[in-house]
Amino acid sequence: MLVSPKFIEDLWYGKHPLSIALTPLAWCYQFMMTLRHLVYQSGILPIQSLDIPVIVVGNIVVGGTGKTPLVIWLAEHLKEKGLKPGIVSRGYKSRGKQWPQQVRKDSNPELVGDEPVLLASRTNCPVAIAPNRYIAAEALIEHEQVDIIICDDGLQHYALARDIEIAVIDGIRRFGNGRCLPAGPLRESVSRLKSVDMIVCNSGAVRGEFEMEYIPQQLCSVVDENKQCDIEKLRNRSVHAIAGIGNPTKFFSYLRGRGIHTIEHKFPDHYQFKAEDICFDDGFPVVMTEKDAVKCTEFASEEHWFLPIDVTMSNAFEHRLTILLKDITNGQKAA
Repeated sequence: MLVSPKFIEDLWYGKHPLSIALTPLAWCYQFMMTLRHLVYQSGILPIQSLDIPVIVVGNIVVGGTGKTPLVIWLAEHLKEKGLKPGIVSRGYKSRGKQWPQQVRKDSNPELVGDEPVLLASRTNCPVAIAPNRYIAAEALIEHEQVDIIICDDGLQHYALARDIEIAVIDGIRRFGNGRCLPAGPLRESVSRLKSVDMIVCNSGAVRGEFEMEYIPQQLCSVVDENKQCDIEKLRNRSVHAIAGIGNPTKFFSYLRGRGIHTIEHKFPDHYQFKAEDICFDDGFPVVMTEKDAVKCTEFASEEHWFLPIDVTMSNAFEHRLTILLKDITNGQKAA
């Protein structure tokens, strides 16, 4: 039995009474996650270390917080600094049988996952996936000679040693009702954030957090990414807005804020689209997220567009990142 996204939203971010009833299960889950962390910290389970620095980008809640745009920014920033970054990911919902799997921008997202394909396309960096991120990183070091690893969504993957941890949070939804799964959206207790090196907030950062600002770009054709469309041309027009991401609210709100009449189509995160999901017979344009677009190229048409998102980071964030990287080079960890 599938649970609707609206029910989950009410359960985790509202005041649904079932959340209270599920609290004992949340305590059990939180205890197990804390115990798992301690088992790795104590050395009972091995932590595998690489010979090059590792930056982990993740979050403590289920669903989208903006990790992928930040990983793209980090990759570009590190390249500008003369480094050669490689990106590793679990490859959520990938159908690979052998690990690690190298990911290129023309890889089949059904085989390797949608986010890795997007990362490979946007960054032109070597990308590899595996349930064990250490194996993926070792492959990139051996075959691509990368000198720094960015681990996408690896905050809870304690088997891989890391030098820098960056947690990304949603400034509007924050931590929902503050409970762990299944009563709330938390993968780990909020106290986990005390041990990360930097907290990045995608909207309305508070003290101790670094602001990440979304910069939507011009619409790009799904069938020809070199073809662009000024989004202002859709003002006062009706469009089908499609999103199969963890938190589609900002995507829909942005389109409405530009004066576009949106017919919203919400799908589960990492949804594998079929032609009938995105094709309509009313002649209206179809606008989707970039992550969804990589899964729709085979059956898209001229009326299908996606909205690329870039981010900007503050000078304070860049300065802190520089200090942390310098400390790694010097064999120290910043306090």
